[in-house]
Amino acid sequence: MDQLIAVCIDGVIYSSWLFTSAIGLTLIYGVMKILNITHGSFYALGAYMAASVTGALLARGMEPMLSYVVLLASAAAVALIVAPLLERGLLRFMYTKDEVVIMLITYACFLMLEDAIKLIWGVDPYFVAEPYGLLDSFEIGSLTYPNYNLILIGIAVASGLGLIYVLNKTRVGRLLLTVIHDPEISRAMGINVDRFYLVTFSFGAFLASMAGAFTAPTLSVVPAMGVDIIVLSFAVVVIGGLGSLQGAAVGAVIVGLVRSISIHFAPELELFVIYFVMALVLAVRPRGLFSVAEARKI
Repeated sequence: MDQLIAVCIDGVIYSSWLFTSAIGLTLIYGVMKILNITHGSFYALGAYMAASVTGALLARGMEPMLSYVVLLASAAAVALIVAPLLERGLLRFMYTKDEVVIMLITYACFLMLEDAIKLIWGVDPYFVAEPYGLLDSFEIGSLTYPNYNLILIGIAVASGLGLIYVLNKTRVGRLLLTVIHDPEISRAMGINVDRFYLVTFSFGAFLASMAGAFTAPTLSVVPAMGVDIIVLSFAVVVIGGLGSLQGAAVGAVIVGLVRSISIHFAPELELFVIYFVMALVLAVRPRGLFSVAEARKI
């Protein structure tokens, strides 16, 4: 019984971390029709920024409880500095290109940012475990879990519900839905489509960097960690359906539970079962479980 509980809890925790990153990827695709490979670099930048800045401030005597604010600020800094530079400096000139060309451009940016990370932080791992151990733990049966995991779950829930609320209940959200449906008509109506693209790209980058920042205290921050997250996030959005928020949620839960089951019962098959499930879903639903219908243009 304890093992079944462990499988479920581990799956939920892993799903929440994965969803926070994947929802940014699916948001950018849904609005801008860009499969943003650079998303993995934003995750890694958030983790490195959080680990280095938080560690430095704690070493200078900062109140430990403020480390959570620093984690969030580190993610915001990445989104406010790096994302606008990339979108305004390069991607805005590529929107008329084919989607495959834009994806290759983001892949090139991913490689450059990965090298930049190595130049700035080196290749040695970074550790910042203090935020993970500050909070108490909770018990379920004979199992004990740090309360920090509840923060990861809370961030995922808040991100998903917040986006749903903005898209469906606010004027900005309704304008964004108009941009998603037809950017050309939106421009003709006087909507600043370029500004929506900038904000969407930056916010998607913020979600990825926030996932990295709040994951940093739970593991060692190492080069190439962005590769793992972009591959797993891609699996999530493909299973759920590109551009679908609810699809990203369902995809994250599926991947999280499948991975948890594999780790507990057949750890050597951890990655295989994820991609096997993805292949099964695509065989039945080639566009994902919650694929978004695109407007047909004549």
